[in-house]
Amino acid sequence: MKSFIVITIIIGLSPFIFSCHHKQEEPTSQTTIDLPQILQRGELTAITLYSSTSYFQYKMQNMGYEYELINAFARSKGLKLHIKVAENITRLTEMLENGEGDIIAYPITITNESKDKFKFCGPEQTSSQILVQRANKGDTLLTNVTQLLGKKVYVKQGTIYHDRLKNLNTELGGGIEIENIKKDTITTEDLIEMVSQGIIPYTVSDENTAKLNRTYFWNIDIRMNISFPQRSSWVVRKSSQQLADAINQWANEKKNQPTYRAIIKRYFELSKQPIQIAMSEVKNGVISSFDPIFKKYAPLIGWDWQLLASISYQESHFDPHVVSWAGAEGLMGIMPNTAKGLGVTPHELKDPDIGIRTGVECLRRFNQGFSSIENSHEKIKFTLAAYNAGIGHIYDARKLAEKYGKNPDVWDNNVDEFIRLKNDPFYYNDSVCKHGYLRGSETYRYVKEVIARYEYYKEKTKN
Repeated sequence: MKSFIVITIIIGLSPFIFSCHHKQEEPTSQTTIDLPQILQRGELTAITLYSSTSYFQYKMQNMGYEYELINAFARSKGLKLHIKVAENITRLTEMLENGEGDIIAYPITITNESKDKFKFCGPEQTSSQILVQRANKGDTLLTNVTQLLGKKVYVKQGTIYHDRLKNLNTELGGGIEIENIKKDTITTEDLIEMVSQGIIPYTVSDENTAKLNRTYFWNIDIRMNISFPQRSSWVVRKSSQQLADAINQWANEKKNQPTYRAIIKRYFELSKQPIQIAMSEVKNGVISSFDPIFKKYAPLIGWDWQLLASISYQESHFDPHVVSWAGAEGLMGIMPNTAKGLGVTPHELKDPDIGIRTGVECLRRFNQGFSSIENSHEKIKFTLAAYNAGIGHIYDARKLAEKYGKNPDVWDNNVDEFIRLKNDPFYYNDSVCKHGYLRGSETYRYVKEVIARYEYYKEKTKN
């Protein structure tokens, strides 16, 4: 077999436009900004891209693998972190060169050409493009690229994955059936889910995106490389030698420490599947031992107590000590920062009464954010969606719905269609969106499952 053709691999999802722009700053002389000047002003400005692996907002909290690492470095120096999001890879480097940021906190492929322009630093990644295939019992796994001959591999047209497959097909002398996905609303993550569900047999992804998605779909195999590995890292300007040295020192000291390992585990190892989506058993009209507390606080929001119980089951399976992969705690799945804003500590969230009361207060505030929606049943669905994803993403989806001729005050078959599309660059790039990427399929399912369980609970407790 001929040698692989090495191609540039972009770690993470396709970049997209960040609509909530900061006012563009005047370019700053490269020679005047290094670590001493950054320390003096007390703020580190990092440029990155929105994606499922680099930076995103979830439950009104900034998250992402690259974000958490650069934030940890900033804290180690007593610096406040300021994030700027570029529209694409090209803009990342342009913004750095123009002095609009101090560092690109996004993996940039290490090449001789890029080393001439920038100084690489920080955690170095080595990654390949990989084949994603289903690994259910009885499935036959491919272990060599020659076994792709005669197989259908589905990739989105115009992507680096499509390019790699074409090159590999040429190297093998032809025989791979490359199925081009032309539909704009299909993303790499959608294709991975389709492999998990058995809708398509194979797709291609970069390694980090595949690892992250395996925490959602345990029945996919991501072990087969179809390209040579390539190195990537963060970059600073050539003139920022002291900043590069400080980041390298920090990375070398932290890479084997528990805090660094915990960040890797959170994004690429911890399961992100729901605890359980089936209906919990209801005996003699009793849903859980916490029913009296649900009944106690339901009047604060004017909802049925069974709806609160359904949310609690979805969030925690009625386990007050559970902690999600994202850090949400207690019966109602409250993020620690959200609780702190309400005067509640993470430890207190484990108390059922405090946890449920705090959850109801969050729901009540979200509910007020949809005061323009007159239908109370619709308002409930929007509030549930905001509780799951953060209200900003729901505002984005409503604006998209309105733009494309759907009703922004109706969830089913209207706004819910656009919350699902918030993982697609075409939509979260839209100028009406202010909050970027979201794995919207989760929010879509969350609302459906909570409402279905609520109706079941009502039926089982009506007498």
